[in-house]
Amino acid sequence: MRRVAVIGAGMTLFRRRMLETGRELSYEASKMALDAAGMTFKDVESVVLGTAPDMFDGVHMKGEYLLEGAGGLGKPNSRVYVGGGTGVFTPIGGWWHVASGLFDSCLVVAEEKMSPLHPHPQYAFWSIFDHTTERPLGVTLLWIFALEMRRYMHVHNVTEEDIALVAVKNKMNALDHPCAQIAAKITVDDVMKSEKMVWPVKRLDVSPPSDGAAAAVLVSEEVARKYTDDPVWIDGVGWNVDSQYWTNRELCYPAYLESAAKMAYKMAKIENPRKQLDFAEVYDPFDYKELHHMEGLLLCGKGEAAKLTRDGVTQRNGEFPINPSGGLLGVGNPIAAAGMMKVCELFWQLRGEAGKRQVQNAERAVTNGWGDLMQVGTVLTMKR
Repeated sequence: MRRVAVIGAGMTLFRRRMLETGRELSYEASKMALDAAGMTFKDVESVVLGTAPDMFDGVHMKGEYLLEGAGGLGKPNSRVYVGGGTGVFTPIGGWWHVASGLFDSCLVVAEEKMSPLHPHPQYAFWSIFDHTTERPLGVTLLWIFALEMRRYMHVHNVTEEDIALVAVKNKMNALDHPCAQIAAKITVDDVMKSEKMVWPVKRLDVSPPSDGAAAAVLVSEEVARKYTDDPVWIDGVGWNVDSQYWTNRELCYPAYLESAAKMAYKMAKIENPRKQLDFAEVYDPFDYKELHHMEGLLLCGKGEAAKLTRDGVTQRNGEFPINPSGGLLGVGNPIAAAGMMKVCELFWQLRGEAGKRQVQNAERAVTNGWGDLMQVGTVLTMKR
Protein backbone atom coordinates (compact mmCIF):
# COMPACT_ATOMS: atom_id res chain seq x y z
CA MET A 1 0.00 0.00 0.00
CA ARG A 2 1.47 3.33 -1.08
CA ARG A 3 1.69 6.47 1.05
CA VAL A 4 -0.76 9.18 0.05
CA ALA A 5 -0.03 12.89 0.41
CA VAL A 6 -2.22 15.99 0.27
CA ILE A 7 -0.37 18.79 -1.53
CA GLY A 8 -3.07 21.39 -2.16
CA ALA A 9 -6.47 22.48 -0.85
CA GLY A 10 -9.06 25.10 -1.71
CA MET A 11 -12.58 26.17 -0.79
CA THR A 12 -15.17 28.73 -1.80
CA LEU A 13 -17.07 31.08 0.41
CA PHE A 14 -19.80 29.34 2.40
CA ARG A 15 -23.03 31.33 2.10
CA ARG A 16 -26.81 30.87 2.30
CA ARG A 17 -27.56 31.65 -1.35
CA MET A 18 -24.59 31.65 -3.70
CA LEU A 19 -25.18 32.92 -7.23
CA GLU A 20 -22.74 30.40 -8.72
CA THR A 21 -24.00 27.04 -9.93
CA GLY A 22 -22.78 23.82 -8.37
CA ARG A 23 -20.45 23.33 -11.33
CA GLU A 24 -18.98 26.78 -10.87
CA LEU A 25 -18.48 26.24 -7.14
CA SER A 26 -16.75 22.92 -7.87
CA TYR A 27 -14.49 24.59 -10.42
CA GLU A 28 -13.57 27.43 -8.07
CA ALA A 29 -12.56 25.09 -5.22
CA SER A 30 -10.75 22.71 -7.59
CA LYS A 31 -8.79 25.50 -9.25
CA MET A 32 -7.67 26.86 -5.87
CA ALA A 33 -6.53 23.42 -4.73
CA LEU A 34 -4.62 22.78 -7.96
CA ASP A 35 -3.02 26.23 -7.91
CA ALA A 36 -1.89 25.61 -4.33
CA ALA A 37 -0.34 22.31 -5.42
CA GLY A 38 1.33 23.83 -8.49
CA MET A 39 -0.71 21.58 -10.79
CA THR A 40 -3.33 21.95 -13.53
CA PHE A 41 -6.41 19.92 -14.40
CA LYS A 42 -4.30 18.11 -17.04
CA ASP A 43 -2.01 16.77 -14.31
CA VAL A 44 -4.88 14.98 -12.54
CA GLU A 45 -5.46 11.32 -13.39
CA SER A 46 -8.73 10.70 -11.54
CA VAL A 47 -11.54 12.55 -9.75
CA VAL A 48 -13.69 11.69 -6.72
CA LEU A 49 -16.79 13.80 -6.12
CA GLY A 50 -18.69 13.97 -2.86
CA THR A 51 -22.25 15.29 -2.63
CA ALA A 52 -25.30 14.58 -0.54
CA PRO A 53 -28.85 14.36 -2.05
CA ASP A 54 -29.41 15.31 -5.68
CA MET A 55 -32.39 17.30 -4.39
CA PHE A 56 -30.14 19.97 -2.91
CA ASP A 57 -28.91 21.14 -6.31
CA GLY A 58 -32.17 20.20 -8.01
CA VAL A 59 -30.57 17.94 -10.65
CA HIS A 60 -30.45 14.22 -11.30
CA MET A 61 -27.14 12.35 -11.57
CA LYS A 62 -25.45 15.11 -9.62
CA GLY A 63 -22.01 13.55 -9.83
CA GLU A 64 -22.11 13.64 -13.62
CA TYR A 65 -23.53 17.17 -13.52
CA LEU A 66 -20.61 18.45 -11.42
CA LEU A 67 -17.93 16.52 -13.28
CA GLU A 68 -17.11 19.23 -15.82
CA GLY A 69 -16.53 21.81 -13.09
CA ALA A 70 -14.20 19.41 -11.28
CA GLY A 71 -12.15 18.73 -14.41
CA GLY A 72 -13.26 15.13 -14.57
CA LEU A 73 -14.54 14.83 -18.13
CA GLY A 74 -12.86 11.92 -19.91
CA LYS A 75 -11.19 10.71 -16.72
CA PRO A 76 -11.97 7.85 -14.35
CA ASN A 77 -14.29 9.24 -11.72
CA SER A 78 -16.58 8.20 -8.92
CA ARG A 79 -19.05 9.79 -6.53
CA VAL A 80 -19.37 8.95 -2.85
CA TYR A 81 -22.46 9.67 -0.79
CA VAL A 82 -22.99 8.84 2.88
CA GLY A 83 -25.03 11.86 3.98
CA GLY A 84 -23.16 14.19 6.32
CA GLY A 85 -20.28 11.72 6.42
CA THR A 86 -19.63 12.38 2.72
CA GLY A 87 -17.19 15.26 3.18
CA VAL A 88 -14.64 13.10 5.00
CA PHE A 89 -15.43 10.01 2.92
CA THR A 90 -14.55 11.94 -0.27
CA PRO A 91 -10.80 12.13 0.49
CA ILE A 92 -11.00 8.56 1.78
CA GLY A 93 -12.24 7.64 -1.71
CA GLY A 94 -9.31 9.54 -3.22
CA TRP A 95 -6.96 7.85 -0.77
CA TRP A 96 -7.84 4.35 -1.93
CA HIS A 97 -7.48 5.42 -5.59
CA VAL A 98 -3.87 6.43 -4.93
CA ALA A 99 -2.90 4.01 -2.14
CA SER A 100 -3.96 1.08 -4.31
CA GLY A 101 -1.51 2.08 -7.02
CA LEU A 102 -4.30 2.52 -9.56
CA PHE A 103 -3.57 6.25 -9.95
CA ASP A 104 -0.73 8.60 -9.04
CA SER A 105 -3.03 11.58 -8.50
CA CYS A 106 -6.64 12.21 -7.57
CA LEU A 107 -8.60 15.45 -7.24
CA VAL A 108 -11.25 15.14 -4.52
CA VAL A 109 -14.09 17.67 -4.63
CA ALA A 110 -17.10 18.01 -2.33
CA GLU A 111 -19.96 20.37 -3.24
CA GLU A 112 -23.38 21.24 -1.90
CA LYS A 113 -25.81 23.92 -2.98
CA MET A 114 -28.67 23.68 -0.53
CA SER A 115 -30.50 26.90 -1.38
CA PRO A 116 -32.47 25.63 -4.45
CA LEU A 117 -34.49 23.28 -2.24
CA HIS A 118 -37.69 24.94 -1.06
CA PRO A 119 -39.17 25.65 1.36
CA HIS A 120 -36.18 24.34 3.34
CA PRO A 121 -33.34 21.80 2.82
CA GLN A 122 -34.71 19.85 5.79
CA TYR A 123 -37.37 18.40 3.48
CA ALA A 124 -34.74 16.56 1.42
CA PHE A 125 -34.34 14.13 4.30
CA TRP A 126 -37.96 13.25 4.84
CA SER A 127 -37.65 10.33 2.44
CA ILE A 128 -35.01 8.59 4.57
CA PHE A 129 -37.42 7.86 7.43
CA ASP A 130 -39.23 4.53 7.63
CA HIS A 131 -42.56 4.93 5.86
CA THR A 132 -44.49 2.88 8.43
CA THR A 133 -42.97 3.53 11.85
CA GLU A 134 -41.50 7.04 11.53
CA ARG A 135 -43.06 9.24 8.85
CA PRO A 136 -46.54 9.19 10.41
CA LEU A 137 -45.02 10.94 13.44
CA GLY A 138 -44.08 13.95 11.30
CA VAL A 139 -40.46 13.44 12.29
CA THR A 140 -37.63 15.60 10.93
CA LEU A 141 -33.87 15.44 11.41
CA LEU A 142 -34.06 18.36 13.82
CA TRP A 143 -36.64 16.42 15.81
CA ILE A 144 -34.51 13.31 16.24
CA PHE A 145 -31.33 15.30 16.92
CA ALA A 146 -33.21 17.03 19.73
CA LEU A 147 -33.97 13.59 21.17
CA GLU A 148 -30.29 12.66 20.93
CA MET A 149 -29.20 15.92 22.54
CA ARG A 150 -31.67 15.47 25.39
CA ARG A 151 -30.55 11.87 25.97
CA TYR A 152 -26.90 12.94 26.08
CA MET A 153 -27.73 15.70 28.58
CA HIS A 154 -29.72 13.33 30.78
CA VAL A 155 -27.19 10.49 30.92
CA HIS A 156 -24.15 12.68 31.61
CA ASN A 157 -25.82 15.49 33.58
CA VAL A 158 -24.81 18.07 30.95
CA THR A 159 -26.66 21.40 30.92
CA GLU A 160 -27.83 23.51 28.00
CA GLU A 161 -25.35 26.16 29.13
CA ASP A 162 -22.50 23.62 28.94
CA ILE A 163 -23.46 22.84 25.37
CA ALA A 164 -23.89 26.52 24.44
CA LEU A 165 -20.18 27.06 25.20
CA VAL A 166 -19.39 25.10 22.03
CA ALA A 167 -21.40 27.50 19.85
CA VAL A 168 -19.74 30.49 21.53
CA LYS A 169 -16.24 29.05 20.93
CA ASN A 170 -16.76 27.96 17.34
CA LYS A 171 -18.46 31.12 16.14
CA MET A 172 -15.64 33.11 17.73
CA ASN A 173 -12.99 30.94 16.03
CA ALA A 174 -14.73 31.47 12.68
CA LEU A 175 -14.10 35.22 12.89
CA ASP A 176 -10.60 34.38 11.63
CA HIS A 177 -11.81 32.22 8.72
CA PRO A 178 -12.04 34.10 5.40
CA CYS A 179 -14.82 31.86 4.07
CA ALA A 180 -17.05 31.85 7.15
CA GLN A 181 -20.80 32.35 6.82
CA ILE A 182 -21.94 33.08 10.38
CA ALA A 183 -18.88 33.98 12.43
CA ALA A 184 -19.91 36.02 15.45
CA LYS A 185 -18.96 37.10 18.93
CA ILE A 186 -21.79 35.75 21.06
CA THR A 187 -22.38 34.72 24.66
CA VAL A 188 -23.97 31.74 26.35
CA ASP A 189 -26.87 34.01 27.20
CA ASP A 190 -27.35 34.79 23.51
CA VAL A 191 -27.60 31.08 22.75
CA MET A 192 -30.03 30.45 25.60
CA LYS A 193 -32.30 33.29 24.49
CA SER A 194 -32.30 32.37 20.80
CA GLU A 195 -35.43 30.95 19.19
CA LYS A 196 -36.44 27.50 20.41
CA MET A 197 -36.78 25.13 17.48
CA VAL A 198 -37.30 21.66 18.99
CA TRP A 199 -36.45 21.64 22.68
CA PRO A 200 -33.70 21.63 23.79
CA VAL A 201 -32.37 22.76 20.40
CA LYS A 202 -32.30 26.52 19.87
CA ARG A 203 -31.42 28.43 16.73
CA LEU A 204 -27.87 29.25 17.84
CA ASP A 205 -27.27 25.58 18.69
CA VAL A 206 -27.57 24.75 14.98
CA SER A 207 -25.36 25.32 11.92
CA PRO A 208 -26.96 27.07 8.92
CA PRO A 209 -28.00 25.75 5.50
CA SER A 210 -25.19 26.72 3.12
CA ASP A 211 -23.89 26.64 -0.43
CA GLY A 212 -20.22 25.95 -1.10
CA ALA A 213 -17.48 23.61 -2.27
CA ALA A 214 -14.06 22.43 -1.06
CA ALA A 215 -11.35 20.37 -2.75
CA ALA A 216 -7.94 18.78 -2.21
CA VAL A 217 -5.23 17.22 -4.35
CA LEU A 218 -4.07 13.72 -3.35
CA VAL A 219 -0.93 12.19 -4.86
CA SER A 220 1.51 9.34 -4.39
CA GLU A 221 4.75 9.89 -2.50
CA GLU A 222 6.78 9.96 -5.72
CA VAL A 223 4.58 12.66 -7.24
CA ALA A 224 4.45 14.63 -3.99
CA ARG A 225 8.26 14.95 -3.92
CA LYS A 226 8.15 16.57 -7.37
CA TYR A 227 5.84 19.35 -6.25
CA THR A 228 6.63 20.09 -2.61
CA ASP A 229 9.10 19.60 0.21
CA ASP A 230 6.28 19.83 2.73
CA PRO A 231 3.54 17.27 2.00
CA VAL A 232 0.89 16.33 4.52
CA TRP A 233 0.26 12.60 4.77
CA ILE A 234 -3.00 10.74 5.18
CA ASP A 235 -2.00 8.04 7.62
CA GLY A 236 -5.31 6.64 8.81
CA VAL A 237 -8.81 6.20 7.40
CA GLY A 238 -11.89 4.59 8.89
CA TRP A 239 -15.60 4.28 8.30
CA ASN A 240 -18.57 2.51 9.80
CA VAL A 241 -22.35 2.35 9.37
CA ASP A 242 -24.81 1.36 12.09
CA SER A 243 -28.43 0.25 11.74
CA GLN A 244 -30.83 2.80 10.24
CA TYR A 245 -33.21 2.09 13.12
CA TRP A 246 -32.11 4.88 15.42
CA THR A 247 -34.98 4.11 17.81
CA ASN A 248 -33.21 0.87 18.80
CA ARG A 249 -29.88 2.47 19.74
CA GLU A 250 -28.51 4.15 22.85
CA LEU A 251 -28.35 7.75 21.65
CA CYS A 252 -26.06 9.09 24.37
CA TYR A 253 -22.95 7.64 22.70
CA PRO A 254 -21.89 7.46 19.00
CA ALA A 255 -20.76 3.83 18.81
CA TYR A 256 -20.65 4.10 15.00
CA LEU A 257 -17.94 6.75 15.34
CA GLU A 258 -15.86 4.80 17.84
CA SER A 259 -15.71 1.88 15.41
CA ALA A 260 -14.63 4.14 12.55
CA ALA A 261 -12.07 5.90 14.75
CA LYS A 262 -10.52 2.64 15.91
CA MET A 263 -10.14 1.57 12.28
CA ALA A 264 -8.32 4.81 11.42
CA TYR A 265 -6.20 4.80 14.57
CA LYS A 266 -5.11 1.22 14.00
CA MET A 267 -3.91 2.13 10.51
CA ALA A 268 -2.13 5.24 11.82
CA LYS A 269 -0.63 3.35 14.78
CA ILE A 270 -2.32 5.70 17.23
CA GLU A 271 -2.85 4.02 20.59
CA ASN A 272 -3.60 7.11 22.69
CA PRO A 273 -5.45 9.69 20.55
CA ARG A 274 -5.47 12.39 23.20
CA LYS A 275 -1.69 12.18 23.60
CA GLN A 276 -0.64 11.42 20.03
CA LEU A 277 -2.85 13.98 18.28
CA ASP A 278 -2.46 17.76 18.54
CA PHE A 279 -5.93 19.00 17.60
CA ALA A 280 -9.17 17.85 15.97
CA GLU A 281 -11.74 19.15 13.51
CA VAL A 282 -14.85 17.52 14.93
CA TYR A 283 -18.12 17.37 12.99
CA ASP A 284 -20.41 19.92 14.65
CA PRO A 285 -23.70 20.57 12.80
CA PHE A 286 -25.13 21.03 16.31
CA ASP A 287 -23.12 22.23 19.29
CA TYR A 288 -23.86 19.10 21.33
CA LYS A 289 -22.40 16.97 18.52
CA GLU A 290 -18.93 18.40 19.16
CA LEU A 291 -19.08 16.97 22.67
CA HIS A 292 -20.69 13.74 21.46
CA HIS A 293 -18.08 13.25 18.76
CA MET A 294 -15.11 14.14 20.98
CA GLU A 295 -16.11 11.13 23.07
CA GLY A 296 -16.73 8.90 20.04
CA LEU A 297 -13.28 9.81 18.69
CA LEU A 298 -11.83 8.67 22.05
CA LEU A 299 -10.39 12.12 22.72
CA CYS A 300 -11.87 11.88 26.21
CA GLY A 301 -13.98 9.55 28.29
CA LYS A 302 -17.75 9.27 28.11
CA GLY A 303 -19.40 12.33 29.61
CA GLU A 304 -16.08 14.23 29.96
CA ALA A 305 -16.26 16.50 26.90
CA ALA A 306 -18.41 19.17 28.56
CA LYS A 307 -15.95 19.59 31.43
CA LEU A 308 -13.00 19.90 29.03
CA THR A 309 -14.91 22.61 27.19
CA ARG A 310 -15.76 24.47 30.43
CA ASP A 311 -12.12 24.30 31.48
CA GLY A 312 -10.91 25.86 28.21
CA VAL A 313 -9.03 22.75 27.06
CA THR A 314 -10.73 22.87 23.63
CA GLN A 315 -10.01 26.54 22.91
CA ARG A 316 -7.69 27.27 20.00
CA ASN A 317 -4.95 28.14 22.49
CA GLY A 318 -5.96 25.36 24.88
CA GLU A 319 -4.31 22.05 25.64
CA PHE A 320 -6.25 20.25 22.89
CA PRO A 321 -7.91 22.61 20.36
CA ILE A 322 -11.21 21.46 18.85
CA ASN A 323 -12.47 23.09 15.67
CA PRO A 324 -9.93 25.92 15.37
CA SER A 325 -11.52 26.66 11.99
CA GLY A 326 -14.82 27.63 13.57
CA GLY A 327 -16.45 24.40 12.49
CA LEU A 328 -19.83 24.06 10.84
CA LEU A 329 -21.37 26.26 13.52
CA GLY A 330 -19.23 29.21 12.46
CA VAL A 331 -17.99 28.57 8.92
CA GLY A 332 -21.20 26.99 7.56
CA ASN A 333 -22.68 23.65 6.65
CA PRO A 334 -23.02 22.81 2.95
CA ILE A 335 -23.33 19.13 3.92
CA ALA A 336 -20.62 17.32 1.89
CA ALA A 337 -18.45 20.42 1.47
CA ALA A 338 -18.58 20.99 5.25
CA GLY A 339 -16.68 17.79 6.00
CA MET A 340 -14.25 18.51 3.18
CA MET A 341 -13.68 21.98 4.68
CA LYS A 342 -12.42 20.24 7.79
CA VAL A 343 -9.98 18.13 5.77
CA CYS A 344 -8.71 21.33 4.14
CA GLU A 345 -8.30 22.84 7.60
CA LEU A 346 -6.16 19.90 8.71
CA PHE A 347 -3.96 20.43 5.66
CA TRP A 348 -3.56 24.17 6.24
CA GLN A 349 -2.93 23.74 9.95
CA LEU A 350 -0.34 21.01 9.49
CA ARG A 351 1.42 23.07 6.84
CA GLY A 352 1.44 26.12 9.09
CA GLU A 353 -0.73 28.02 6.60
CA ALA A 354 -3.81 28.70 8.74
CA GLY A 355 -2.99 32.34 9.49
CA LYS A 356 -4.77 33.73 12.55
CA ARG A 357 -6.32 30.30 13.14
CA GLN A 358 -2.95 28.57 13.43
CA VAL A 359 -2.57 25.98 16.17
CA GLN A 360 0.98 26.07 17.50
CA ASN A 361 3.27 23.08 16.93
CA ALA A 362 0.60 21.05 15.15
CA GLU A 363 2.03 17.81 13.78
CA ARG A 364 -0.90 15.38 13.73
CA ALA A 365 -4.69 15.71 13.72
CA VAL A 366 -7.99 13.94 13.16
CA THR A 367 -11.32 14.87 11.60
CA ASN A 368 -14.65 13.09 11.26
CA GLY A 369 -17.95 13.19 9.43
CA TRP A 370 -21.38 11.99 10.53
CA GLY A 371 -24.37 11.18 8.41
CA ASP A 372 -27.66 9.56 7.55
CA LEU A 373 -29.92 8.55 10.45
CA MET A 374 -27.28 9.11 13.15
CA GLN A 375 -25.52 6.00 11.88
CA VAL A 376 -22.50 6.79 9.68
CA GLY A 377 -19.02 7.60 10.97
CA THR A 378 -16.12 8.56 8.69
CA VAL A 379 -12.67 9.36 10.13
CA LEU A 380 -9.38 10.56 8.68
CA THR A 381 -6.05 11.27 10.36
CA MET A 382 -3.26 13.35 8.87
CA LYS A 383 0.32 14.19 9.89
CA ARG A 384 3.31 16.28 8.85
